[in-house]
Amino acid sequence: MLTMQLTVIFVALLTTAASGVTVIPPSTWNYTYPWPVQYHKISSQQLNLSMAYMDVAPTNTTSNKTNTIVLLHGKNFCAATWEDSARRLSAHGYRVIIPDQIGFCKSSKPPSYQFSLQQLAHNTQSLLQALAIPRVKILGHSMGGMLASRFALMYPNTTSHLILTNPIGLEDWKALGVPYRTIDSLYVDELKTNYTSVRNYQQATYYVNTWKPEYDTWVNMLVSLYKTPVEGEVFAYNQAAVTEALLNQPVVHEFPLIQARTLVVIGTRDNTALGKAWSPPAVQRVLGNYTVLGRRTADAIPGAALVEFEDLGHSPQIQDSERYHAALVGWLDKSDW
Repeated sequence: MLTMQLTVIFVALLTTAASGVTVIPPSTWNYTYPWPVQYHKISSQQLNLSMAYMDVAPTNTTSNKTNTIVLLHGKNFCAATWEDSARRLSAHGYRVIIPDQIGFCKSSKPPSYQFSLQQLAHNTQSLLQALAIPRVKILGHSMGGMLASRFALMYPNTTSHLILTNPIGLEDWKALGVPYRTIDSLYVDELKTNYTSVRNYQQATYYVNTWKPEYDTWVNMLVSLYKTPVEGEVFAYNQAAVTEALLNQPVVHEFPLIQARTLVVIGTRDNTALGKAWSPPAVQRVLGNYTVLGRRTADAIPGAALVEFEDLGHSPQIQDSERYHAALVGWLDKSDW
């Protein structure tokens, strides 16, 4: 059950439009993004929301590319995390659209929202329609990869190419034995988030038990969201609701239906699996084996290509940017049409 304090915080965030529809304003989170942040207005679930995004123009004016690529962030990330990838893709001639999903980062954080992959995909498509972009390449990392898969399934005419970078959702956690947890209990855990808990998790999973000072940028970014005055607790509640939704909305069974040209990029030392932390030991042992999951996914998606990095973890685009982007751009150049 929500605490009285959190209820008061929720009320403080709300304003009501003349129409009577509740307006959830953009985030108050004070974090500098590498490009100007714009906002797409969304009417969703009886709420007026603001979806933050960056629209990065190509910097390579000699390129004959007119393509647009959309970068979808993971659950523990924001649009700003894609800065390196966006600069490289922009220099290669791409227009790069980088949204913050509703409930995340600089976007509105509704106090009560039914999160689903379908809803987030719909919101993303709404943004693309507002920008008059009919066809795109979709690149998703972690949760963003799971969302990208759902987007490609829902909008096959919009999605020309799909790039999955260490996506979650390559297995059905619930079917494999992960016990159900309520949003309330997940929220209690989210409130415990701090620098040490985030760094320990990322060091073990994202960077294969290595650490570089620059990784602290993304740890501190995430921790600052939880510490944002008033809004931090709402963000924690949104995160709990997102986790519950992801656990109960598998996409793996629909991989054979994906029509887009697909690249699966896997750091095989990744071991990410939602629910592993509270699962019985016998279930923990079978979850998050990316050496198997990457190949199984590439086999399931018609015509998919697979790139594996045997020495990298959950965030290969950060851990070894040069190798990751060489593989990405190389595939894009070969598969472009």
